[in-house]
Amino acid sequence: MLIARSAALFLLAALFEIGGAWLVWQGVREHRGWAWIGAGVIALGAYGFVATLQPDAEFGRILAAYGGVFVAGSIAWGMAADGYRPDRWDVTGALICLAGMAVIMYAPRTR
Repeated sequence: MLIARSAALFLLAALFEIGGAWLVWQGVREHRGWAWIGAGVIALGAYGFVATLQPDAEFGRILAAYGGVFVAGSIAWGMAADGYRPDRWDVTGALICLAGMAVIMYAPRTR
């Protein structure tokens, strides 16, 4: 159950961070305005809060593992929101990052 909760929190964090960055991008680069930028800043703040809800207490481990989720999530977001089509190397790299995330977060440890 802890792995499912942790994975769900990683997905929620990715939604807020990647979505927030995308909103800021849209506001600035696509000239959509301050409302988009403000919504992005709020989402980015929410990401920071969600990361603290992980069951593991090690900040460095959580952020390092989240990096893998961020990489794969960014590619998925680009596909869904912007029509980005990853090549095989994008997909391979994202899968490697997710494998690294799983090792960092979920490998058995002795305390």
